[in-house]
Amino acid sequence: MEMRGIILGVLMSLVVMVRGEDPYIYHTWNVTYGIISPLGVPQQGILINGKFPGPSINTTSNNNLIVNVFNNLDEPLLFTWSGIQQRKNSWQDGVPGTNCPIPPGTNFTYRMQVKDQIGSFFYYPSTALHRAAGGFGSHRINSRLLIPVPYHDPEDEYDVVIGDWYTKSHTTLRKFLDSGRSIGRPEGVLINGKTAKGDGSDEPLFTMKPGKTYKYRVCNVGMKFSLNFRIQGHPLTVVEMEGSHVVQNQYESLDVHIGGCFSLLVTADKDPKDYYMVASTRFSKTVLTAKGIIRYTNSKSGPSPDIPEAPVGWAWSLNQFRSFRWNLTASAARPNPQGSYKYAKIEITRTIKLVNSVSRENGKLRYALNGVSHEDPETPVKLAEYFGVADKVFKYNTIKDDPSSDVGASVKIHPNVLNLEHRKFIEIIFENPEKSIQSYHIDGYAFFAVAIEPGKWTPDKRDNYNPLDAVNRHTIQVFPKSWAAVLLSTDNVGMWNLRSMITENMYLGQQMYLSIITPERSLRDEYNIPDNALLCGIVKDLPKPPPYT
Repeated sequence: MEMRGIILGVLMSLVVMVRGEDPYIYHTWNVTYGIISPLGVPQQGILINGKFPGPSINTTSNNNLIVNVFNNLDEPLLFTWSGIQQRKNSWQDGVPGTNCPIPPGTNFTYRMQVKDQIGSFFYYPSTALHRAAGGFGSHRINSRLLIPVPYHDPEDEYDVVIGDWYTKSHTTLRKFLDSGRSIGRPEGVLINGKTAKGDGSDEPLFTMKPGKTYKYRVCNVGMKFSLNFRIQGHPLTVVEMEGSHVVQNQYESLDVHIGGCFSLLVTADKDPKDYYMVASTRFSKTVLTAKGIIRYTNSKSGPSPDIPEAPVGWAWSLNQFRSFRWNLTASAARPNPQGSYKYAKIEITRTIKLVNSVSRENGKLRYALNGVSHEDPETPVKLAEYFGVADKVFKYNTIKDDPSSDVGASVKIHPNVLNLEHRKFIEIIFENPEKSIQSYHIDGYAFFAVAIEPGKWTPDKRDNYNPLDAVNRHTIQVFPKSWAAVLLSTDNVGMWNLRSMITENMYLGQQMYLSIITPERSLRDEYNIPDNALLCGIVKDLPKPPPYT
């Protein structure tokens, strides 16, 4: 039987080679509620195949990923794949602006390709406040064997999802927001869904052999706070960040902002014992901390109770951001070096400044970008656009590229959709006049994070941009009373969500959609709507437009 299995495997490989297709990775997810107690308080959690956090996805560049989701919750559900660019395929993005949610008791199959990407990412539910109950997990994209990575193969790789956590149910938190109230501060922090008690009963999260080097893929999947990540007595060598190889600097600790991911190398060259992995909140009045045990295989004692302290203030974090550099000589998903793309030599064709604001008009809390607080219509904006009924659902370009200084005085609540021209090179400025940190993400893209500085942005600030080796990434933090600048090429046709990664802000309107279309309706630029696409709202019974050619 074993020989027969080998022969079948070879034949299947040959079939794939003959067809010229990239390999397929299949997942079937049964999404249910279950009782979990990550902070010692029993609460309703969202489980995937009985797991909290959800199962890790392990792919390689260009793999086709098929995820069949069975929604056994009592509410509609979507999953989004943070950092996965979905080239020409926003149909699979899994956010309320692109997809109708999966009704309870039914299933939907996502079909996507991790085209020309490597790195550490994660997924999570994008509907309601399901993210507050779980349903998140890690997603790694390995480099193809024919493309060398700029470091030796580690002994093993470990996925680490860190995030703040609320003990109130996702339905209670959602009621708070729907009534115009804040959800307040979380009650704790989790590392892979738990935190060590420190009473000697904790099992290790990970083990390391003496003298070996391990790769940890760390993502902040939380809802409110940036987290500082560190390991007792062990320096962290950053090798990858949100899909880009970076210059390999060592750090005692790392600030991981919401939505951000790092790959770190850690060498087991210390005394043979247990050590704490630590994640603690940053920029919060009360510091919340989670711990997890890393055990040497020849460990002779437990971890020291002395936890290394996190840095204080955001100036430290800003300086750390400036230390991250793109590895210009390394190849990522393609054989050519990353540095062969000279972004600083490309002419900027449009500058869009986005200013966040908060409003409490009529006693109800709302967040906005350039004075517009986004509200998802019943018909996803992508479907309304595709079916030619956008004018019945939303208006394009209701915000200005350069908003007025009184943008926070009042907000308008409606869908916020901005048209962008295909294949242009644009500059987006995130300006934060508030006293709290912001964290932004753009679906469908990676951008060059060229600058973060205190104060307000003006055109002369371009002189301070990093013109050579800014990291190509998909999230950017904006410190209080500061701005951040990113550059990107609008080469991915579709409808793409730009959002605050702070869940309360996003849910109450601090998000928008970027529409990039071409008049040709060509398969060269965008894939056809999938045969299994769910339809809802005013397009539910409309005939599908002619397919792209």
